[in-house]
Amino acid sequence: MSPVAPLKQRIYRRKGGGGGHGDADGGDSGGDSGGDGGGDTGDSGDKGGDSKGEDVPVSGSTDGESDAVAYDAGGGKSVTIPQGQPFAGRTSGGGTRGEVYRTSEYGSGYPDLSAGSVSGRDFPFVFWPVVWRSPGYGAPYLYDPEYGTPWNTSRPGGPLAEATFTSNTANSTFYVIADNSTVTSLITSISKNCSSSIGGASSTVPTPFNATASEPQPEQAVQYYRASSVTLLLDGYNNTDALAPGSGNASATAVPLPGWVDSSLLECLNDTIGEAAPLFSGGAPTLARVHVTNFVPILVMGWFMWKFCRDV
Repeated sequence: MSPVAPLKQRIYRRKGGGGGHGDADGGDSGGDSGGDGGGDTGDSGDKGGDSKGEDVPVSGSTDGESDAVAYDAGGGKSVTIPQGQPFAGRTSGGGTRGEVYRTSEYGSGYPDLSAGSVSGRDFPFVFWPVVWRSPGYGAPYLYDPEYGTPWNTSRPGGPLAEATFTSNTANSTFYVIADNSTVTSLITSISKNCSSSIGGASSTVPTPFNATASEPQPEQAVQYYRASSVTLLLDGYNNTDALAPGSGNASATAVPLPGWVDSSLLECLNDTIGEAAPLFSGGAPTLARVHVTNFVPILVMGWFMWKFCRDV
């Protein structure tokens, strides 16, 4: 499936490997471990105000990690999940900011693996993929039971949650679905970055996402991020290709976004999620909170000081 065309994506060279099947409820989960989820890291922009570098407490099965960081560069070494933990034998961590953006297809964003499935895969960003719990509706690839229910408390960051963002100038409503910790953090970042575009009915706190028929559906997804652990959806969008059994076929094409969509708000949401979604750095040093734009005046001032001292 092709990504939805209007969305800006930061695509970087990717590395890494796959993994084996496991069980979200713990125990001896089998499977071969994959490689690092490493890659190049892009500039995360100059957004977010005071939310830059904000620590985001993450509960659940995080393999020893306790805090992700908004706007963090990510990276660090991936680790093999030990026996006795959910998905033992798979690898966890190593994903970088440059790998966060993917496509509108479920299962996109895994290093060296095609979209169209989340089955048996490693966790390059530690977080588990979003799950859709309506078997019999749409393609089977959307409903993999290995990650448990949306309210599974073992999920890194807590049970799935959603936030709603309405446009203040057009009839557009967007949803963000991810673990509770991520949605909480993104509400803060989006409220700061997109304040001129969002309406008063937008979320200020997360609400539980239980994947019922009355909640956002997979055919409304316009973009997945962070190995399909975060998704942005548009109310009224109906990408029927997402429900087709042949999803994952490179020849398939996503249904274009409707012309009435508020493209300014969509762009702001897309940019903010891609730049601010919390990442783990695995304890490795990171430059996530230092932006290229901040280096320019420093370098210029340093050059003038060097020249002044030399001339004196």
